[in-house]
Amino acid sequence: MMPHTDTGPDAAAILIRARDLVLPELRTAVARLDPALGTMAGYHFGWNTADGRPATAHPGKLLRPALTVLAAEAVGGLGASVTRGAVAVELVHNFSLIHDDIMDRDELRRGRPTLWRCFDIPFAIMVGDALHALAFELLSEQDNQRASQLLGAALRDLVSGQARDMEFSGRSWQCGDAVTVGVDEYREMAMAKTGALMSAALSIGAELGGARPEVVATFTQVGRHLGLAFQCVDDILGIWGDEAVTGKPALGDLREGKRTLPLLGALATPDGEELAGILAGSDLGDPDLRHAAKVIERAGGRALTEREVDRQIALARALLAEVPTEAAVQARFDALCAAAVRRVR
Repeated sequence: MMPHTDTGPDAAAILIRARDLVLPELRTAVARLDPALGTMAGYHFGWNTADGRPATAHPGKLLRPALTVLAAEAVGGLGASVTRGAVAVELVHNFSLIHDDIMDRDELRRGRPTLWRCFDIPFAIMVGDALHALAFELLSEQDNQRASQLLGAALRDLVSGQARDMEFSGRSWQCGDAVTVGVDEYREMAMAKTGALMSAALSIGAELGGARPEVVATFTQVGRHLGLAFQCVDDILGIWGDEAVTGKPALGDLREGKRTLPLLGALATPDGEELAGILAGSDLGDPDLRHAAKVIERAGGRALTEREVDRQIALARALLAEVPTEAAVQARFDALCAAAVRRVR
């Protein structure tokens, strides 16, 4: 278990600082959209109600823009182009969230009806597409082709990872079956699905901050490890999270049949046969899902995932230590890493 203390930078303050830098530019960017699409996008971001009245719903953590800002600070190059790069990353992240909610049929995000539930699927798809196009429009204005290439490559990997994640859900529950998802296969998927955009956030910050290519490459690898760590955290919350905190229904990942690391780790143990038998049933109710969650925890699936979080963060920190930067910036990275662990401890 990774230790942490209450000293040093506060992760919430770091995220608020990044929000204050990025949010005005994000609003300016969204204002370029057609007014109807802009209202829908504003609803998704929590800025307004469905009928366009001002609102103060949770806008999301803006973690990825915070990483972009920190990477630029680490190489000594924070400026206006970095802020717009951070906005581009956040736009692509939200494009992916909107489309994920449609594919997963999720009805809640951040405690509110999802965009597709509020405006219907075709409009939600168009809003997601508009945010995607807007991200590349912003980057094209920064006179740095490499930054656009980094975001494009990340998006390609993100979609590939998402496709593999969906394909996993169609595989057999049977333990030992050749088509059952393996833990290593899961790691590869998560590093693409979640790690790719974190890599883009960090590497774009470093690139727009003027870093050397080898430093940009280091940040790319850091993002892969952080992404896997954060996906593991989400996997834990997807089974044992508090709906009042996560904004999503408890036991949601089990209800949707997602192949997450706690589940896959448990399936590989002697308890796997019992677990597979539960989940292969039809018309699973909450008692069945709660039983499955207890079996997963008893089999060590949750503990395995917590260890994976710690391992991936340690790997990310080791790589960050190779980047010569001010101690204060390094401490901010450490604070964000520690915050990820505290979400599930």
